[in-house]
Amino acid sequence: MRTRIDFKVSGRFALFTDPLTKIGGEKCSYHIPTYEALKGIAKSIYWKPTFIWVIDKARIMRRIRTQAKSVKPLVFSGGNSLANYTYLADVEYQIQAHFEWNMHRKDLESDRDTDKHWHVARRMVEKGGRQDIFLGTRECQGYAEPCTFGEGKGEYDEPGELAYGLMFHGFDYPDETGTKELHSRFWRPVMKNGIVEFVKPEDCPVRKFVREMIPNPPSSQGLKEEGLLDELD
Repeated sequence: MRTRIDFKVSGRFALFTDPLTKIGGEKCSYHIPTYEALKGIAKSIYWKPTFIWVIDKARIMRRIRTQAKSVKPLVFSGGNSLANYTYLADVEYQIQAHFEWNMHRKDLESDRDTDKHWHVARRMVEKGGRQDIFLGTRECQGYAEPCTFGEGKGEYDEPGELAYGLMFHGFDYPDETGTKELHSRFWRPVMKNGIVEFVKPEDCPVRKFVREMIPNPPSSQGLKEEGLLDELD
C-alpha cells in the first residue's frame, strides 16, 4: 500500500500517562503506547495538514519493565513540588501506519499526491524524522529508524493474549473532524502475540466531551507563501 510506512522507535524511558494518575501528580505509564502518542511520533517524522496519520499496529519488542523516578514538576503557583513518576524502561516498538487525506481541508486538494507524500515519509524515516521524537512526554527522548514490521524476535512472540481494559486512545481535534468540539476517545486494547492492533478513531466505543474548540489550522495560502505545498525534500 503506497500510503503505509513501517518504522521502529526506541528509547531509554517512556511515559504514556494514564489520565487517572494525573490528578494527584503521581503520573504512571500505561504498559503499552497510546494511539495518540504514536500518531504524534508519526507526525514528528513527517506531516502536512493535507493528510492525517492513522496508526494500524504496534509490536512490543522488549519486555515491559517499569521504573519509578523522583521528579520535581513545576506548579502553577510557582516553584516545584515533589512527585514520583512511573516510567517504562528500555522500550522498543515496531509501528505500522498509513496516511489518509484530511477531507476537511478542501483548500489543499491540489496537494493530494500519494506518491510524493509516501516517498517523502519514507525518506524522513531513514533520516530519523524531521522533528525530535518523544515517547509520551518531552523528557523521554526517542529514536526512529526504518524497519520491516514483523521482522526480528520480540519478547512476546509466543502465542498469548493480554487484555488491558479501558484505555485512553486519543483526541478528536476540530481540524480533523470538522466540528467545533474537542473529544477524548477510549477503547479496550488486547495484545495478541506481542501485537496491538488499533481501532480507527471513529470506531472507539467511548467518547467524552472535553471543551469547545475553534479549529485554527495553517492556511493553504500561508503554506504556499512558505513554499511548503511544493516541498519535495
